Amino acid sequence: MTLPVINAFINFSTGPSFAQAMILDQGILDTNILADSTSIIVDVSDVVNKIETKRGRSAQTNQFQTGTLTLVIVDVNGDFNPQNTAGPYYNLLTPMRKVQITATYGSVTYPVFSGFITSYSTSIPQQNPGDVALTTIQAVDAFRLAQNAQIATVAGTSAGQLTGARVNNLLDAILWPASQRDVDAGLTTCQVDPGTQRTALTALQTVETTEFGALYVDASGSFVFQDRSVTASSVTGTSVDFNDDGTGIAYFNAVWVTNDLLVYNQANITATGLAVQTASNQASIDKYFLHSYNQQNLLMQTTAEALNYAQSFVASNAETSVRCDSIELDLYTPNYNTGIIAALDLDYFDPVTITTKQPGSTTLTKRLQVFGKGMAITPNSWRVVMTTLEPIIDGFILDSTISGILDTSVLSY
Repeated sequence: MTLPVINAFINFSTGPSFAQAMILDQGILDTNILADSTSIIVDVSDVVNKIETKRGRSAQTNQFQTGTLTLVIVDVNGDFNPQNTAGPYYNLLTPMRKVQITATYGSVTYPVFSGFITSYSTSIPQQNPGDVALTTIQAVDAFRLAQNAQIATVAGTSAGQLTGARVNNLLDAILWPASQRDVDAGLTTCQVDPGTQRTALTALQTVETTEFGALYVDASGSFVFQDRSVTASSVTGTSVDFNDDGTGIAYFNAVWVTNDLLVYNQANITATGLAVQTASNQASIDKYFLHSYNQQNLLMQTTAEALNYAQSFVASNAETSVRCDSIELDLYTPNYNTGIIAALDLDYFDPVTITTKQPGSTTLTKRLQVFGKGMAITPNSWRVVMTTLEPIIDGFILDSTISGILDTSVLSY
């Protein structure tokens, strides 16, 4: 059975870029990046004992979360002992060094996680005292850096600026490399930046919400901002099919739920300096009781845009139905080539169709999008859990509210 090859690298250079660092008078411009010293990049793949990653969007907060990594290394020679003056990493084992995980399968290398080390901890297994140490490295992606950075006045911002330009200004303010960004232009124009004291992540997520877009750090370590033409996409096109009857990719487990977690039948949207705009669905309120969604201090320039937001959000979330919360794949399944490729290749917004047999010759089936991905890897196992959701907002509903053709009989505002 052919399995992916895991690759784990620690980059001990300073700075945010995962590229090879360059010092003045050395290196290649536009390829390498400036830093205080050239990179010391260490391949630790052969001493990895365990890897756990988690990345994705919270359905409750409607935002992507900071990605996390746990990397356990078998330290036979004391290389990761920070007091080992003869060790190869002496004086380098400090927080905020970079770590990357990739997987190679079928001559293709897939990114798994890129982030920054927050801690190292050492333990000695009781069964082999003194023979081997386990160093556990905890890491987070670049969301944590944006959360740590306080900003106020942001250079280059102005009223009428599209959300994508505003995101770039905010990333400029924390000196984030242009080579590690994938930023859509955006469809919403912003008010002037408020210039208040806040974290860079808070400012970025305010722009994300104003756009009704998506902001996240991808597996290669880049900030990604997608406008509402992406987040409002319906689950159409070619999906990857998972089925437990042998007609699609087999899976280890699928979790199906029906609950009110994603029900919102009232939305109150307020842009800075403008009146609150409210939309509600009385039929949904009568059925599920009041579930309110509130956003304040957004940056759209008009109340019309705020009302479109409120109407679209309620129309997309007033009802609920059964959904598949997550699907788990076991990459050690025999003859699992298509499953392995899907596990490594699928990422946010990719469409999937999941079908599960039920008693009485019935099935559960749903077309959804991937919104989260976690891996648990040991020398003898490789499990991948993908969380799935319906689109953030229905594309037809969003277009209808903007053009004024939405059936407002379901809304009161």
